[in-house]
Amino acid sequence: MAATPVSSVYIASPEGDTGKSTVALGVLQALAATTPRVGVFRPITRSANGRDYILELLLEHSTSDVDYDQAVGVTYEQVHEDPDAAISEIVMRYHAVAKQCDAVLIVGSDYTDVASPSELRYNARIAVNLGAPVLLVVRGIGRSSAELGQLVELCRGELVAEHAKLVAVIANRCTPEQIEADAEVLKKVAAVPSWALPEVPLLQAPTMEELRDAIGGELYSGDSELMQREALDVIVGGMTAEHILERLTDGVAVITPGDRSDVLLALVNAHEAEGFPSLAGIIMNGGMLPEPSIARLMAGLKPKLPILSTDLGTFETAKATALTRGRVSLSSIRKVDTALAVMEERVDPRELLRQIEVPIPNIVTPQMFEYQLIERARGDRKRIVLPEGDDDRILRAAGRVLQRKIADLTILGDEAAVRGRAAELGVDIDAAEVLDPKTCPLRDEFAEEYARLRAHKGMTVDRAREFMSDISYFGTMMVHMGVADGMVSGAAHTTAHTIRPSFEIIKTTPGVSTVSSVFLMCLADRVLVYGDCAVVPDPTSDQLADIAVSSARTAAQFGIDPRVAMLSYSTGESGSGADVDKVRTATKLVHDRSPELLVEGPIQYDAAIEPAVAKTKLPNSAVAGQATVFIFPDLNTGNNTYKAVQRSAGAVAIGPVLQGLRKPVNDLSRGALVADIVNTVAITAIQAQQEAQ
Repeated sequence: MAATPVSSVYIASPEGDTGKSTVALGVLQALAATTPRVGVFRPITRSANGRDYILELLLEHSTSDVDYDQAVGVTYEQVHEDPDAAISEIVMRYHAVAKQCDAVLIVGSDYTDVASPSELRYNARIAVNLGAPVLLVVRGIGRSSAELGQLVELCRGELVAEHAKLVAVIANRCTPEQIEADAEVLKKVAAVPSWALPEVPLLQAPTMEELRDAIGGELYSGDSELMQREALDVIVGGMTAEHILERLTDGVAVITPGDRSDVLLALVNAHEAEGFPSLAGIIMNGGMLPEPSIARLMAGLKPKLPILSTDLGTFETAKATALTRGRVSLSSIRKVDTALAVMEERVDPRELLRQIEVPIPNIVTPQMFEYQLIERARGDRKRIVLPEGDDDRILRAAGRVLQRKIADLTILGDEAAVRGRAAELGVDIDAAEVLDPKTCPLRDEFAEEYARLRAHKGMTVDRAREFMSDISYFGTMMVHMGVADGMVSGAAHTTAHTIRPSFEIIKTTPGVSTVSSVFLMCLADRVLVYGDCAVVPDPTSDQLADIAVSSARTAAQFGIDPRVAMLSYSTGESGSGADVDKVRTATKLVHDRSPELLVEGPIQYDAAIEPAVAKTKLPNSAVAGQATVFIFPDLNTGNNTYKAVQRSAGAVAIGPVLQGLRKPVNDLSRGALVADIVNTVAITAIQAQQEAQ
């Protein structure tokens, strides 16, 4: 039997500094969103010494089991020694990778260790030998639109000469003012689909950590986490303090001698002061440190701002920082998000994948499912409120959500503190609304409505006003009053603190009296729904039935065909006892309430998921062996099972997703990662879309 053909694309460029990593990230994401096992291959690595940071970055976002050593072809040294032998080695190593993948992203050489006019033709030769079509990436900045067109025509000729198949052209780093003209020229000369991407200064900006390495410096003081912040500009503070303050901009790093006490104190205070830009850092040059009294004063201010020290003089420090170009690497979360956002905004992924001829799969991987969530949320943006504006994870997630246009956001907290900390973290939340529940004009209106809702409990407007100072109550009231479409909270608060206001204010969906939760369990080849794993400790038969009906609805919301398994330690009529009878009764209630729903119970997990077992235990069931929704008999079983599957099977657990409420409110785990928060915001937005419909 012939092997299934592997889709591949070769990203090549005729020069350095094209920003190929930006394009590669976007293409990799598009492939991972539609193809189960996507690998990465680097035919020529930067050097035999040290690891290739671009390859490391791409492997982190790939979905195959290919590791770094497998993904490497040859070094520049091997190419120089014997170009033909190098290609033979590349072909052999590529096919070993391709056997493990459904699609392979191949990233050509970088023009770093060698600059040769024939390098593009050599990359073309490799692409032909690998049977991979070429995506050409050229640099737009520093060229007129006409010059850009001439370069693309020249490159096409080079590729044709080597019989390489050109499928698309991307002009990256185009001057924003002429990007539309560049795009028009590409359409005329490329003869294949083409796109133009703008120059984004952030993607070339070095982090404070990269600047420290470039100047051979040390971290004198400040928050080490902020060393990952990008320096968007570097200035030499050789003038008086007041003139330096006039020249400060957001994200700037300032070089100044360590004995300039006036400048150091002015910069530290300016960074903390409201109304002044947020600095990336300070570089003290000349091998001088602050005088002891000044050092004590600075330490007393407890600045989080990174302050570096170096022995280099002013000129050498300025030269070293000017020559330092930032990398889009594994630790550059903001740059990765920015690169993906640029590709999503400017490039049509469907057209690109059509050119690469990627087959349509019949399975769903975690990466495919997460991409689908974000695409659906982006399709009809909703406003989500994030009450925990004092949590760094929330701010980082907010930056990602806004950058990728997943949802509109309202963040709760003191506006100056929230925006100030976001700026320190290098997170752009300018597009977010920030409200302080203690001072917001909506507080009185919300208090009156809450007092009305809870009048039967003796609630007064004055007491209700106190409740509205609580972020969970204020955020929930925003959802109830239609000021926001949904809420995501719980990163720093308990589940009870997050959802108690929802019970009091939003109430349950008609026909459902139980608020419960599910986890969307993304396995290697499918997505399953587990409920309830977070809310109801020991549900009754009625509550189990509610959980089953709600879980089926949630599954359908996210494109999962609901086949419901009511789990127990016994299958069918084989067992008896209170626990089994509870599940049996719940199953009957589900049949009565939703006769159209496919449901089976009581049933054991193996009979619910494994066709071979189902054939023996329940051969005539429409659910057994192919269940997609698993309802656990109690919280103890559900919580432990989802965690066991998550850890032992490597599943991605998205949730908990709350269900049964009239409007979407979702709880986060207190150990939630930034990616978990982003996914939960997308889920909440999709739930809000469904409510609106």
